[in-house]
Amino acid sequence: MSRTRTPVVAGWFTEDSTDEDFRLLGTRCSGCRTVFFPREDRFCRNPGCAGGELAEVPLSKRGTVWSFTDGRYRPPAPYVSDPDVPWEPCTLIAVELAAERMVVLGQAAPGVGVADLAVGMTVEAVPGVLGGHDGATGSGASRATWNWRPVPAPGGSA
Repeated sequence: MSRTRTPVVAGWFTEDSTDEDFRLLGTRCSGCRTVFFPREDRFCRNPGCAGGELAEVPLSKRGTVWSFTDGRYRPPAPYVSDPDVPWEPCTLIAVELAAERMVVLGQAAPGVGVADLAVGMTVEAVPGVLGGHDGATGSGASRATWNWRPVPAPGGSA
C-alpha cells in the first residue's frame, strides 16, 4: 500500500521537496518587514505597524540550537497521535533561525537524541513525519512535518 503524505499544517513548509530544497515558510509584512512563523495571512502582528501586504517567504534552512529536551509524554490536543499506539519519546529542539533571529520549535530527525545536541550547534530543517519514523496512521497516510538535523562540522562530525 502506498502512503499518502499529508502536511500536518498546510502552507507551513515546502511539500514534496528534497532535503536540499526543503524550507519552512513564513510571511513578511511589506510595511515593517517583520517575518512571521507560523505564517500570518490576515494582518501584521507587529503592534507598531499600521499594516502592509503579507508575502510568503522561505525561512532560513539553518539555525543554532537555542534549547532542547526529550519529550517523555504524549502531548495533549491539538497534537495528533493514535492513542492505541504506545507513545515513543522524541527529542524537541528550539532553533534560532540564522537570518530571521526567531526561535522555531520542532522535533529532531529520527535517531537524533539529547546526547547528540548542544546549545549553539548548527542544525538544519529537513522533511519529516509526525509521530516517529514513518508517521503512519491506520489509513496508510503519514503526516508530513519538519525535523531538525545536526549539520556536520567542517572536517568532522555533527
